[in-house]
Amino acid sequence: MIRKAVIPSAGRGTRLLPATYAQPKEMLPCGKKPTIQYVVEELVAAGVKDILFITGRAKRALEDHFDEDFTLFEKLENSGKIKLRKEMEFIDRAKVNFFFTRQAKPTGLADAVGLAKDFVDDESFYVALGDTIVHSEPVGNYLKRLADLHNKESPVGTILLEEVEKKKVQKYGIIQGTQDNQGKWKITDLIEKPTPEVAPSQLAICGRYIFTPEIFPAIEKTQEGIGGEKQLTDSIKKLIEDGRDFWGLELSKSEKRYDIGDPLSYTISFIELSLKDPEISKNLKPYLKDLVKKI
Repeated sequence: MIRKAVIPSAGRGTRLLPATYAQPKEMLPCGKKPTIQYVVEELVAAGVKDILFITGRAKRALEDHFDEDFTLFEKLENSGKIKLRKEMEFIDRAKVNFFFTRQAKPTGLADAVGLAKDFVDDESFYVALGDTIVHSEPVGNYLKRLADLHNKESPVGTILLEEVEKKKVQKYGIIQGTQDNQGKWKITDLIEKPTPEVAPSQLAICGRYIFTPEIFPAIEKTQEGIGGEKQLTDSIKKLIEDGRDFWGLELSKSEKRYDIGDPLSYTISFIELSLKDPEISKNLKPYLKDLVKKI
């Protein structure tokens, strides 16, 4: 079982301004829960015990959210809001350890992952982007399948994939590879945000990875690109060129990635995840049906 996970969450969320001017984008709600809570719940359900957040300036709210506010808890209990009090027990804090470190400058995803070297030690670990939710039933089931593939093939890395529309490939890192079976791919190349004309496939990296510590020397050797950032896809690509194995696992048809990176994708994520909450959806569905008639 993979016990450790790293959540890069240092980005400022400029595409979501002004909503992210004074709060982390990872704390934007999707339904009743902030985005980052979904991510952590996925990891904990998969058996993760230690989670390292790579944060940046103005991200203190992430740390506060996973702390215990006993004053608030007592106030809820004393006022008879027992159901709400129980909802605050979204993580068994006695079974999960949270760690936080800062990425001083916005130097890219690869550099953020590189900061986890001492935390990881000699273990394989998950990387889960803090602004991406992956819905599966039961929660975190896809991570267990990702770990099973990683343990079976023993690659340097195993990457979660999602098939996207051809016109959207230029928004993602796209893989080239050969399919084994049941959505498992031996990755032979990666292209970051290709145009539809040159994209080798429609399989996009969707914000979840497993790496061995072999990723760290590759990150250290990765050259800075546009804006002085080190891209994780460049680190992976170099390892593939050096003959190291990488595998990909495609999401099943019943699973879906939710990206909150821009206003439209965030709004869609908010609506769809709210509809998955029985308490909200019973009133939201009739409202949306009525709204559609008026548009």
